[in-house]
Amino acid sequence: MLSGYRVLDFTQFVAGPTCTRILAELGADVIKVELAPFGDRARAQGIKPRDNRQSSQSTYYFQHNHSKRSLALDLKHPRGRQLLRAMAAKVDVVAENFAPGVMARNGLGYDDLKTINPALVMCSISLAGQSGPLAGKPGYDYIGSAYAGVTGLIGEPDRGPAQLTIAIGDVSTGVAAAMAVGVALLHRERTGEGQHVESTLLDTYFHMHEANVPRVSLRGDAFVPGRTGSQHPDGGPTGNFRWRDDAFINLTVLPHQWPQLVEALGRPDLLDDPRFSSARARRDNNEDLRVIIEAWLQELPTREAAIEALERHRIPCAPVLTLNEAISQPHLRERQTVRRVNDPRIGAFDIPGMPVKFSQWPNDTMLKADLLGEHNEQILRELLGLSDHDIAALYADHVLVRDPALEASAAG
Repeated sequence: MLSGYRVLDFTQFVAGPTCTRILAELGADVIKVELAPFGDRARAQGIKPRDNRQSSQSTYYFQHNHSKRSLALDLKHPRGRQLLRAMAAKVDVVAENFAPGVMARNGLGYDDLKTINPALVMCSISLAGQSGPLAGKPGYDYIGSAYAGVTGLIGEPDRGPAQLTIAIGDVSTGVAAAMAVGVALLHRERTGEGQHVESTLLDTYFHMHEANVPRVSLRGDAFVPGRTGSQHPDGGPTGNFRWRDDAFINLTVLPHQWPQLVEALGRPDLLDDPRFSSARARRDNNEDLRVIIEAWLQELPTREAAIEALERHRIPCAPVLTLNEAISQPHLRERQTVRRVNDPRIGAFDIPGMPVKFSQWPNDTMLKADLLGEHNEQILRELLGLSDHDIAALYADHVLVRDPALEASAAG
């Protein structure tokens, strides 16, 4: 769907690469600019080939950067910057997630690039944006979560905030950035006008507050959301309920479904119990409800039996799965939410699939991730018309770098 569009990708780690990886999967030609000498720092993370720990390939890099072409060069070298400016004049999108100011200091900021490519869409991804008091602050996913008032809500009420161990903010910021680029390209199709768009961890995390921002705004410090552990503060009941041992079931019961839950529990007396007579009452007596529900769950022989009993009454519920269990889910396999890939150096392994599905654009089942600098020559010939002699000189001057395996292949 994005075939014919070209993206110059200056991103690293997760948020930026998620944006450009989505664009690549949708057909865009994404040229990933990797900085000499080692490329994207993600190449050092994840699982490496067993027989070559020095390889530039890794599972972490593959997951976030498959479907792109790698161009590896020295951004600090004047010739490297010259090449990148020349390429920026011939692409549709530039994406970057350096700290604000880095691109401008290298002559690659939006104000620099729009003079040579007025139709350019540039996407900058950062912790807190290109302006404002926090703009110059370096940071990653968890820093954005802390600043956005999200981290403070996670964990048990009598303990300190818990640390998430998944990149919710990074990935969501990358998805938001891909959306923004797509809309900016649509705007350009209609008007011919390029623009600079921003996607930030802080904005993305703050956008996740689905109910409490108006409450705090209207009530001030009289209302301070707190940590509620396994139970949702708005009641429902909604939360994670223990069946036995470390096996849990999530229930998400909306107010209109309360009679259905009472029927499933076989407790018609709860309908007349003043502690649970309204959604507000159930919220205020969350703990009492948890005890009742968990006592009922523990009477059932298996967690699956509990799920079946709840689903007979159309109660939204799910087993709280480990990642290992989730990866084995037939549903996720069938829809390629869990996607099997095969790298010639690492072997076969699973990665997440696309977060959306299109009826007119199938998922690519033959994914590939470049080694460092794998497409240096091809990209420079295509975009800039450089000769073999020109490219050899760039290698000799250490402007270009590539994986040693590619060096050996070229020599052979």
